[in-house]
Amino acid sequence: MPSTESPSPSRPAHTGRRAPSTSTDLALVTSFAALIAVCAILPALPLGVVGVPLTLQMFGIFLAGAVLGGRRGFLAVLLYLAVGTAGLPVFSQGAGGLAVWGGATAGYLVAFPFAALLVGVVASTLARRAAGVYVVGVAVAAAVATLAVVTPVGALGLSLRLGLSLSEAWAAAAPFIAADLVKGVVAAIVAGAVHRAFPQVLAR
Repeated sequence: MPSTESPSPSRPAHTGRRAPSTSTDLALVTSFAALIAVCAILPALPLGVVGVPLTLQMFGIFLAGAVLGGRRGFLAVLLYLAVGTAGLPVFSQGAGGLAVWGGATAGYLVAFPFAALLVGVVASTLARRAAGVYVVGVAVAAAVATLAVVTPVGALGLSLRLGLSLSEAWAAAAPFIAADLVKGVVAAIVAGAVHRAFPQVLAR
């Protein structure tokens, strides 16, 4: 006798991919915002005629983009900036509050999220490529972010806030370029190791 039970709807096949977790994303964004803060407030070395300190801040920003990808890396830097603007002393030399945006380093602050975004987009694109390709590609992206985003916008901020010509402002910012290029390479190497150990962090 044929069964009178209606057939149950078929279950979707298990793809082996985990669904995106908002709580995980929030935890990662928050953690990397904290990492950037730590990198910014570690003992700094004054550099250049304007006395802007040399810190590990760009390393944290590059690493956030390289590990988290463009969107979450961008958000991590925005969260860091929001916390500092709210008054917590998380900017370089323990600075914080709205007054920082009126200082000589305001241009750098504006550029930071976009540097993380650029590095993160490249990191996401190369995530499934060979380790060497990933490291080189992310290091190159960090170099482009340094030369085409952070330094020009930072120099423009120096020019506007300190009354320097653009050439003088660029000369004042130039000592940071080599250090930031090195930080980009180190961030690429560290991020590559993180993705080999935890490939799901940058899963699409």
